[in-house]
Order: sequence, then C-alpha cells, then structure tokens
Amino acid sequence: MSISLRLAVPADVPRLQHVIEASVRHLQPGFYSASQIEGALKHVYGVDNRLIADGTFFTAEDTSLTPPAIVACGGWSKRTTLYGGDQYARREDSLLDASLDAARIRAFFVHPDWARRGIGGMILQACEDAARAEGFTRLEMGATLSGVAFYRANGYVDAGEQQIPLGGAETLPILRMIKTLKS
Repeated sequence: MSISLRLAVPADVPRLQHVIEASVRHLQPGFYSASQIEGALKHVYGVDNRLIADGTFFTAEDTSLTPPAIVACGGWSKRTTLYGGDQYARREDSLLDASLDAARIRAFFVHPDWARRGIGGMILQACEDAARAEGFTRLEMGATLSGVAFYRANGYVDAGEQQIPLGGAETLPILRMIKTLKS
C-alpha cells in the first residue's frame, strides 16, 4: 500500500461516490439503523462539488494499484455549510470570515477495505494545514457517530448533538465538534 493525497477533480466524482457509499454501508451499521443509512445516502451524504471547485477536497489514492484507486476522501471548507453533499437541501454557500469563523471539516469517508490504516488522519492533517494557511484558527464539523472517536483522538471536542432531518420522522444524530488550531 502506497497512499498519495491530491486535490479532487470533477472527473473523480463517480469514484468518490463509490467510496462514500461503501464507507457508509459498511462502517456505519452499529451506529445508525438501516433506514437512517439509506435516508442519509439519499438526502445528506454525497459528493459536494463546491468543495472540489474550491480546491479544498482531498482524495487519498493507493498508488500501488494499477490504475491507482481512490480509497478515501475528505475536505475542509471556507463556506457556511457544515455537512451534506450536492443533494442536501439546506446548504449555505456564503463565505466564512477567517478572523471570526471556524473553517468546516467536511465529507470524510474511507473505503472499508482501507479503514483504520491512518489514511483519515493523513487527510485530516492536510485539511487542518490548508485551513491554517488560509488564516483560520478554529475548526468545526458535524461528525457522524462512527467518526466521533477518531476526531476526539485528533483533538476535537464535543460541542453538542444535532439531528439532521432525513424525511418523515427519521433523523440522523451527529455531534458538532470543534478544535482550536495551534499556530
């Protein structure tokens, strides 16, 4: 295994969607019900093309494979939206002010065949470094319950639970988490 990070491009979208679906279907049971997983895939989870256009969405590729395979993704954002792909109806794309606002950590998904190998940490570090370079001193996210332990281990602290509506009475609980960056 040889992992390389790069910024995502529009041509990556089908492969990114595959990673997202595999990650959610295999790594989130035990944290969410089958109906929550399906509702989240339909209404919330997915590729956010704004992150790709902004140059803030990373892919991790296993370059030991031919052709290289995208095995994980994740990004950060200087926009208000805290979570959700293109299909998420409650998006807010206004720009944040780095001197006042926290950058957003967004859309982290690891293919289950490459889970727990440090790849998410590589992407998270790249996101934190990029946000810091843009002048942000704080980060926040809407963490899925399956990701909470990972983010806590990387210095994020709990800032309250939220419920994402999935249609009907179904909701998806997430945990808002924050971190102050060291200079």
